[in-house]
Amino acid sequence: MIRILAPAIFALLGLVAATPASAQGDFRSCLSSLRSQAAAKGISGQAFDVATRGIAPDMQILELMDNQPEFKTPIWDYLSALVDDERVQDGRNAMRQWGQALAAAEARFGVDRHVIAGVWGVESNFGKDIGGRPLVQSLSTLACYAPRRREYFTGELMATLKIVQDGDIDPANLRGSWAGAFGHTQFMPSTFQRLAVDGDGDGHRDIMTSVPDAVASTANFLKKAGWSNGLPWGYEVRLPANFNASLAGRKAKRPLSSWASMGVTRVDGRPLSGNYAAGIIIPAGVNGPAFIVTKNFDAVYSYNAAESYGLAIALLGDRLKGQPGIRTAWPTDDPPLSRAQRRELQQLLTSRGYDVGEPDGKIGQKTRDAIKDVERRLGLEPRGRPGGKVLEALRG
Repeated sequence: MIRILAPAIFALLGLVAATPASAQGDFRSCLSSLRSQAAAKGISGQAFDVATRGIAPDMQILELMDNQPEFKTPIWDYLSALVDDERVQDGRNAMRQWGQALAAAEARFGVDRHVIAGVWGVESNFGKDIGGRPLVQSLSTLACYAPRRREYFTGELMATLKIVQDGDIDPANLRGSWAGAFGHTQFMPSTFQRLAVDGDGDGHRDIMTSVPDAVASTANFLKKAGWSNGLPWGYEVRLPANFNASLAGRKAKRPLSSWASMGVTRVDGRPLSGNYAAGIIIPAGVNGPAFIVTKNFDAVYSYNAAESYGLAIALLGDRLKGQPGIRTAWPTDDPPLSRAQRRELQQLLTSRGYDVGEPDGKIGQKTRDAIKDVERRLGLEPRGRPGGKVLEALRG
């Protein structure tokens, strides 16, 4: 995904802070150039002007570019926050409420409704965390100031303007993540243009306010990405003591019989069975949980190109089916925290005088700074990580 060096961030932030008029002038000049590009793509000048009127660059986005949790957070912390009992219960409630829409998407595209719900849960917490940044502002900022991939973000801006011009979604509702992903299942604008479908039959594709549109569009995405109906995404396995870690990898697929001949079994000891190829991933090394993964996992992976992300969706889908979570312990002596435990941690920090903001289970910089101070007082390395050791110390 996207990376940016800290000096570049500070240089750009300094530009805006020190010379706001100059920075605004530079942004207006960039918008003028983008207006010409939009016209070449069939976007009217009126549509462009209405969408961009009065916007200013949102330079905080450049900081967010370098802090993507699926790439920087330990796998056990990432999964613990995304696949906890609370989200499973929320998912079961959402599946009951929108069962007809999910069943229709499954029937239409041949994609397991639980996996569709897994995407929905991981991407927006079943519609609770859709994101609030105006897409045109975010993508204009990135098209003008991103240190790389400006062409990509310019293309996404053009796709956003096309959505507005086509009238699929009310422009006032086009809000999402810093990178431009939006809706219940967080499509990028160009992905929306290619793969969004009308799931509720009203003649529009609106993944912001229509759950049927969102889940059907997600099913279409996964189908086009190679999802094969009836094939599992994978499952947890037990590796033999002498397993060669160099054989692991999502792309290093071989027949299940080959893995079985090496002594790989299901995590409960049952033999592997099935006539398909699969790889093995070991996200925390050979001493942590291991998973057989098929091409259906690759389809899920393509949604965000991170194995931790793909596992979160797949495991949440399994939990929504009533299956147990990961059986093998993660190789850490500082256990990860669920969202409920993270809220408790923040409440305990607040009760001790730390300002961590609203105890919402989301770990921001204020919470990390407070944890670091607690760790220093305990004689621990100040990492700012919300783990079991710090929580137990605060409880005590």
